[in-house]
Amino acid sequence: MATSHTSSAVALPSAVQERQRRARLRRNMFYLALIVVGLVAPFVAYPVFLMKILCFALFACAFNLLLGYAGLLSFGHAAFLATGGYVTGYLLASYPGLTPELGILAGTLTATLLGAGFGLLAIRRQGIYFAMVTLALAQLVFFVFVQAPFTGGEDGLHGVPRGHLFGFISLRNNLSMYYFVFAVFLLGFALIQRTVHSPYGQVLKAIRENEPRAISLGYNVDAYKLLAFVLSAALAGLAGATKTVVFQLASLTDAHWHMSGEVILMTLLGGVGTLLGPVMGAGLVVSLQHILAQSPLGNWVSVILGIIFVVCVLSFRSGIVGELAKIYRKNFK
Repeated sequence: MATSHTSSAVALPSAVQERQRRARLRRNMFYLALIVVGLVAPFVAYPVFLMKILCFALFACAFNLLLGYAGLLSFGHAAFLATGGYVTGYLLASYPGLTPELGILAGTLTATLLGAGFGLLAIRRQGIYFAMVTLALAQLVFFVFVQAPFTGGEDGLHGVPRGHLFGFISLRNNLSMYYFVFAVFLLGFALIQRTVHSPYGQVLKAIRENEPRAISLGYNVDAYKLLAFVLSAALAGLAGATKTVVFQLASLTDAHWHMSGEVILMTLLGGVGTLLGPVMGAGLVVSLQHILAQSPLGNWVSVILGIIFVVCVLSFRSGIVGELAKIYRKNFK
């Protein structure tokens, strides 16, 4: 009897280890496939279009970190996207000797500080009140950008130079620019992946599922949520700063509340709480906008996207990637 108990106790950890090994293998294969596709993509599709997808994918992944893993719905993430873009655009346009990576770093840092300020105010509330506080703060930032002299007002910042990466790699070439944006996206995506699978990420999930219980276990819930908010804001600012360098433009469109709604659409369409979902959602939304803008239905883009969103929510609430993951677990595990 004792021998059977011992063998079963040994078999259980080995089975868990085998599942973990397979999960790591699948994850590594996925990242390898992602890198290969990213390296080949500019030879198949227009690099500028791909760069737009990557910038919005990073933006959506940043938002998903907050909503999907911390359970915080922000309606003000456009403020961080625009702040990163405006600061980077202004610095690169005003100081020709400044290299693009330093401009992007400055824009990201500014968005991070803004996120810390927003977070300290917003995390005092929960649910719809949290969402409304972030929306109100984002609208304040929007009107600052409308009035501030360095933003160009409603005209925005134009002619932002791409410059030379590290002082010697010219980013005027779209192919070089693409690989730089792809590297930035991979860096941000890897940071999110590492955060989600770390002990800190597990605590975030616990807070999302049952905040009172997390408090009863002794966790400083506000500190965990604040860090998640700041990290999400920093990655959103990085996306905005990179986008400004790509398109050599920073405009009020990035600061408008519509942009905050658009990133919610991307995240929910692809699959909230999944790593790949926001990437797929951003790709679908940007592609649909591009296709519909060139069709006779160009004036109905927002309506069509809204219909797609409603159908998605009613048909598969877990998003595209979430539903595919359910099918995989059901049939292959």
